[in-house]
Amino acid sequence: MESAILMEWLSFAARWVHVITGIAWIGSSFYFIALDLGLRKAPALPDGVHGEEWQVHGGGFYHIRKYLVAPDALPEHLTWFKWESYATWLSGFALLAIVYYAGADLYLIDAEVWDTSVEIAVLASIGSLVAAWAIYDLLCRSPLGDNPTLLMILLYGVLVAFAWGYTQIFTGRAALLHLGAITATVMSANVFMVIIPNQKIVVADLKAGRTPDAKYGKIAKLRSTHNNYLTLPVLFLMLSNHYPLAFATEYNWVIASLVFLMGVSIRHYFNSMHARRGKPAWTWGVTAALFAAIVWLSMLPGTVAAPLEEAEAAEIRGPSAQFASSLHFEAVYDTVLTRCSMCHAEEPGWDGIPVAPKGVLLETEAQVAAHAREIYLQAGLSHAMPPANVSYMEPEERSLIALWYETSRGAKH
Repeated sequence: MESAILMEWLSFAARWVHVITGIAWIGSSFYFIALDLGLRKAPALPDGVHGEEWQVHGGGFYHIRKYLVAPDALPEHLTWFKWESYATWLSGFALLAIVYYAGADLYLIDAEVWDTSVEIAVLASIGSLVAAWAIYDLLCRSPLGDNPTLLMILLYGVLVAFAWGYTQIFTGRAALLHLGAITATVMSANVFMVIIPNQKIVVADLKAGRTPDAKYGKIAKLRSTHNNYLTLPVLFLMLSNHYPLAFATEYNWVIASLVFLMGVSIRHYFNSMHARRGKPAWTWGVTAALFAAIVWLSMLPGTVAAPLEEAEAAEIRGPSAQFASSLHFEAVYDTVLTRCSMCHAEEPGWDGIPVAPKGVLLETEAQVAAHAREIYLQAGLSHAMPPANVSYMEPEERSLIALWYETSRGAKH
């Protein structure tokens, strides 16, 4: 079977798993933060119980108590919440490899930003994930860990630095995606490297008849709080690759930085509400102002950057050359110009489309050749593009696109 089809379904499967596991992880994280903040003191609570909560769901009532350190005796059955986090990160990294590593020439590397090999770019990507966790963990273990507010301000500065740094080595799309990836790596590593190991130390102490040290719960609580505030920005960054106004602008790193502040303001509202400290409506004003600033930045003149300079647009090199030299390329190029370029242009001619969808430009021969696989999947093999066939692409034209791609890849017919 055609490798492009297999890769597309593999990407779909990895994305599906990633979304499912992400929902499970985020859902449990939000639930336990809300539960922890909503605990109430009550008379006659057992020794060591920090608070309790009564909840109703699914036709039943739940009575939940939290031990600040641990109960005197460990129950026979203990449910661990960890696999949601691990599965989310593993499926996310698989998706990163499938889309950005396997398609590095198109999605990861921008020769105008950093003209490097696929191998070096992939190593830089993986290395940045490791470096981000090392820096974060070092700061959390430093004396700053005793000053959560100052620590979060410093960590925010680190995120802004990474946001800017990624735009200096990768495409805009990959820059924002990687910023989300390092944040998700920190969150999952918090669970794998700190929270769960600390809980296991407490469990081991209980089984051995020792009194657990309260410091382990304090450390885990700090990391869990960080995860709580990072969740919403991660979701934005993971979705940003579908919106060129977020990633394909000169100020994409500033936009990403502001998104982290939006995540803090939104979570502050819900955390305050769950802790019964009121509903700080001002947080929504701050969030709206930050979002307005993001929209304004995306509309500044000249912020949407073309993937290729005009001089480079006529040069077809690397893997794209095989598609440009095909017997059918001229006819396919004419079809794409006629049916696709009204939207996929530096200045789209279709009302309501301010920038090219997903930042994909299809105006020059080099651009069409570079996006051969996407054109084949979206317009040749399927009828996904043009949307609703608004430009009336004929069946014969779709067949020619498929023939062009398959013959260029050396497929037998």
